[in-house]
Amino acid sequence: METASTSVAEYLSSVYDPDMDFVDGELEDRNVGEKDHAKLQFKLAKLLEASGNYFVAIETRIQVSSTRFRIPDVCVYEEEPEEQIFTTPPLLVAEILSPEDRMSRMQRKIEDYRAMGCPDIWILDPWRRKAYRFDGASTVEVQDELSTHDSGIRILLSELF
Repeated sequence: METASTSVAEYLSSVYDPDMDFVDGELEDRNVGEKDHAKLQFKLAKLLEASGNYFVAIETRIQVSSTRFRIPDVCVYEEEPEEQIFTTPPLLVAEILSPEDRMSRMQRKIEDYRAMGCPDIWILDPWRRKAYRFDGASTVEVQDELSTHDSGIRILLSELF
């Protein structure tokens, strides 16, 4: 993980390829770019768009607190946010694991999304063909279907993997 001390203003005025998370003055690399990750990300976004009248965004900056910005693999809103960098909590955030990802680092992201008010957080593992959801207290493996807490969005795992 690459880290470099910077300010919020510097982060927001810079371009990173690929984009980086910003956590309390530190830039954090994101593990991206592998085919299986990209395929699952695209498939999930298509299924989410087909599941209702939602705004689905891929790899878009979200300000989760005054000093933290995350870039989830996929996020879902009931309506398209007005701002360029989202500050309102999404209905759903989905993170797709890369082989290098560690659950301890993923847990910090989950905590950030939950603290900003995101009610549903999914984690997908394309290599092990497993899905998890954060239930508010812990990360739980899902067997057949991912759904939001209000069941407004439902995705069969057989459609994903």
